[in-house]
Amino acid sequence: MLDIDALQSRLLDHADHYARWSGLAIGIVAAQHLVTMDSGDITMPLVFAITAFGLCAVGGVLLGDALTLRPQAAVRTASLAPRLIRDQVPPRMAPLLLLQAASLVTLLLIGAVTASSDFDRTGRAGRVVNVTCEGMPTSLGPWPGLHYSGPMFAALAVGTPVCVWALRRIAHGPGDDRQRRDRAWAITGAWGLLVSSQVLLVVLMVLVALTDKACAGPLGAATIVAICPLGLLAMFTFGWSLVTVVAPRAVDDEAADDRTFDDE
Repeated sequence: MLDIDALQSRLLDHADHYARWSGLAIGIVAAQHLVTMDSGDITMPLVFAITAFGLCAVGGVLLGDALTLRPQAAVRTASLAPRLIRDQVPPRMAPLLLLQAASLVTLLLIGAVTASSDFDRTGRAGRVVNVTCEGMPTSLGPWPGLHYSGPMFAALAVGTPVCVWALRRIAHGPGDDRQRRDRAWAITGAWGLLVSSQVLLVVLMVLVALTDKACAGPLGAATIVAICPLGLLAMFTFGWSLVTVVAPRAVDDEAADDRTFDDE
């Protein structure tokens, strides 16, 4: 029995790593196939590709967490204080990711409200924004209206509750502090990939639409200035999230270290 347990331990010891990496690899392959699919709209395949990549990353991390070996012996606890989700996630990066998620939802809602049908083509509702340029009505796009934001909203609606459930399961489940930290950070990173990649796509869509023609006006210029920092932040969090999913222990957070030291 001990030999069987040892063999199982060796097989599953790194299964979480393989699952996370496989989720990323599958997401990249799926994104490549989706972005090259035939479509009369060049933006929609990109939306599907980004959404599929984020969901595959989340799925791989959740599978890896399910395959993580749990301690068989009784868990020694230092206190009766309940563990909370906020104690398991990165204390500095988690607020940035939440800010990005709120910004993404805000941009998608604004895009859905302001989007309209193309003047020149029928059946293209929710893809462009109509403006007046030199006295002539003009359509600017692609615009993150409901046509494009639908898959993004769906991905957030699926990925966010599942990640929250997984974090809650980790916080209240067995395992030492290091194991819970790695699992929680990996899940946070996967959700960060889902959010930051969509933020980058929305920012890119808005920039392309507003700079395609010299018709954006002062409001459009102000919008460009406002979303550029958000795009830069999304690039930073995307890189951090990718590294965190691949190797949670490769990233660090001084606030987390200080909190751990204080707890000890």
